[in-house]
Amino acid sequence: MATINIPYGRTQLTLNIPEHRIEGILESRAHQFQPEAEERQLVKMALEHPIKSLRLRDLAKGKKKITIITSDHTRPVPTKIITPLLLEEIRSVNPQAEITFLVATGFHRASTRNELLNKFGEDLFKNERIVIHDGQDKNSLVNIGKLPSGGDLIINKLAVETDLLIAEGFIEPHLFAGFSGGRKSVLPGIASRITVLANHCAEFIAHEKARAGILEDNPIHTDMLYAAQKANLAFIVNVVLDSNKKIIQAFAGDLEQAHVAGCNFIGKLASVKSMPADIVITSNGGYPLDQNIYQHVKSLSSAEATCKEGGVIIACAACNDGHGSEDMYNWLRNGAQAVMKKIMRTDRNSTIPDQWAAQIMARIQLKHTIIFVTDQCDHHILKTMGFEAAYTLEQAMRMAEAKVGSQAKVTIIPDGVAVIVN
Repeated sequence: MATINIPYGRTQLTLNIPEHRIEGILESRAHQFQPEAEERQLVKMALEHPIKSLRLRDLAKGKKKITIITSDHTRPVPTKIITPLLLEEIRSVNPQAEITFLVATGFHRASTRNELLNKFGEDLFKNERIVIHDGQDKNSLVNIGKLPSGGDLIINKLAVETDLLIAEGFIEPHLFAGFSGGRKSVLPGIASRITVLANHCAEFIAHEKARAGILEDNPIHTDMLYAAQKANLAFIVNVVLDSNKKIIQAFAGDLEQAHVAGCNFIGKLASVKSMPADIVITSNGGYPLDQNIYQHVKSLSSAEATCKEGGVIIACAACNDGHGSEDMYNWLRNGAQAVMKKIMRTDRNSTIPDQWAAQIMARIQLKHTIIFVTDQCDHHILKTMGFEAAYTLEQAMRMAEAKVGSQAKVTIIPDGVAVIVN
């Protein structure tokens, strides 16, 4: 008998299963990677040796206004470690600079006061200027041109009016952008909803290159990179994390080159071979990415890549914040068939909010039964969206076995966000 642990919120769920039923366990090697230094030192080393860029302190000389784009509450970016080092680098040469932290919410809800306190720490929260991006506030946005795809490129004014634009973030596989980090700080991070919708259109989401681990010829990445370049994102600091959300490597410097270096690093660690099975158990790696149903499109897409057609995907997901997207919820209430039919007839300029998430969810629903394991989310919400629900992992396994057999093979992806399934 094997004991399997799956991240769930800030804890984990445990399942005992006969070893002969386990087809495979797919995990990123980042979780066992031994870093060459402790977290703060890794970031400091990256700042001291930027890739294809001057040091940040040299870029900051003489700049009056400096804006630092930072991730919101849905991302486990270790801001408490990164930010003090950024401020130290800037203020060592420019103590009078007006520094603003711009929280990149993209299409997410605004971060709460407690979430910002948890992210920045009390000292930074009280003493630094923090602004939360709102992609629907026309007064805070400005049009700076057109995306390669033709959509309007509209971003936060603070990023345009600043003298130096910087971004912190982290790099992991991303289900349609290839990888997170780098250019994503601008699009979707601080972009208008109009711009995000143009980039997340049905045509691009369905594109064969819009998949985890792929940057080349990925139309979504192409738009994102162009947006960041047009916004003059001058310097990035991106980290790679293990399963405990600890920094194992850091990359700083040029928007594109530093990001590519980070993508190459995590890409080698995250790539795993598909092990098809009738039951696939996965998660979003626990808090903070498992706070809502919306975010779980990530782990479900990894499970989709190794679940046999007609099989069952079990998602261990706290979802204490509910569905996370009213728009996605309303889409999926109509049923997967109807969703896909309507979405694939929707042209690029008519994209609806969170259409992309409904498109991917519906695509997976049409091939697999999806069971969410949660004792923190209203099961009625899940069932209305076309999912099944269980309170425990054991209950979910019984439900799955009733569909595909009591001896069905099982593939486990403890952290579906962290892997690239080939």
